[in-house]
Amino acid sequence: MQGLTREELEVVIDQRAARGFFKIEELRDRYARVRFLTDEQHLRPGGTVSGPALMRLTDAATYFAILAQVGPVFDAVTSNLNISFLRRPKPVDVIAEVNLIKLGKRLVFAEVKLFSEGDEEPVAFATCTYALPLNKPKQTSA
Repeated sequence: MQGLTREELEVVIDQRAARGFFKIEELRDRYARVRFLTDEQHLRPGGTVSGPALMRLTDAATYFAILAQVGPVFDAVTSNLNISFLRRPKPVDVIAEVNLIKLGKRLVFAEVKLFSEGDEEPVAFATCTYALPLNKPKQTSA
């Protein structure tokens, strides 16, 4: 099964109520770079991006990376997400860099680094595991 393209993923983002939150910046083999478009609703008092917003980015970016590899497996679900907050994120867009470490038949394991826009040091590091459904959709021929 062929993975989804950037354009196809943007449609998924729009259809799944995430419009205005995420932008796919780069896709390649087992890698995705996703931007979280931070605004006031994602900030904590003191001007830092909230932990739940960073977790949302981690989860969504991993999902997008998986769809880019395996195709429209929309029933894939998060089975584990572990995040370590390393430093205070700035009140700017946050970038997720996802590396799919293991892409199995039933489980996908990813490492995710989160960066405040313009910074080289990560603000958080996460691991995320997704469970894939037993019955993946069959690829249809044109």
